[in-house]
Amino acid sequence: MTGLIAATPNRRAFLAGAAATAALALPGCTSMGGISFTEAIRRLLVLSSERAFVRLASDGGYWDGAIGKVGLGEMLGSRGDVLGRILTSGLFKDRLVGALADVAERGSYRVAPVVAETVRTIGIENAIDLVRGGPTAATDFLRNGMNGSLVDVMLPEVGDALRLAQEPLVGEALKLVAGRDISGAARSFSTRVDNAIWTEIGVEEAAIRADPGGTNDPLLMGVFGVARG
Repeated sequence: MTGLIAATPNRRAFLAGAAATAALALPGCTSMGGISFTEAIRRLLVLSSERAFVRLASDGGYWDGAIGKVGLGEMLGSRGDVLGRILTSGLFKDRLVGALADVAERGSYRVAPVVAETVRTIGIENAIDLVRGGPTAATDFLRNGMNGSLVDVMLPEVGDALRLAQEPLVGEALKLVAGRDISGAARSFSTRVDNAIWTEIGVEEAAIRADPGGTNDPLLMGVFGVARG
């Protein structure tokens, strides 16, 4: 990826913060036979979000691929593939994708602790239904509970990153797509990043439900092993 500005968060610090969420352990209020379904859902969300954010921050170029799939114009909220028609050079497209990937990664840094705090504090009244729900039931519950708040959290960071990006192509792309409406482009971009974050958390939740033994967590293994049976 290309460089943004000097204040880009340190990846190791981010990963350490994400891993720290695994230490959450709160008493549950919905239980059976000494097993707390509320705590199981909370641990499921902790581990799913931790794994998702670690993958989003990996060096494997996750955001490059994600932006490539969505399309440069779509990421910035353009109507039609304006950038695709103008940026005919593969090299230029790669540079722009790399620069925007840095912006997306920066946005994900910003919201990781917000997700962790919400998992810690959100009320879970229908834990049994969530345990018995579909592959992404808990993720969907958390996303609905946060009601789009991640976009608002990301907006200042993404807006600043788009304005201050060192890659000149970002500025040119914004002029082509958004004109002077940088705030609109930032909101569109943040919304796309938000969708990607929740998709990845859901992927991780589904994987844990499919193989609870892989977590080595006795509570998750007990609850979701039985739920699969």
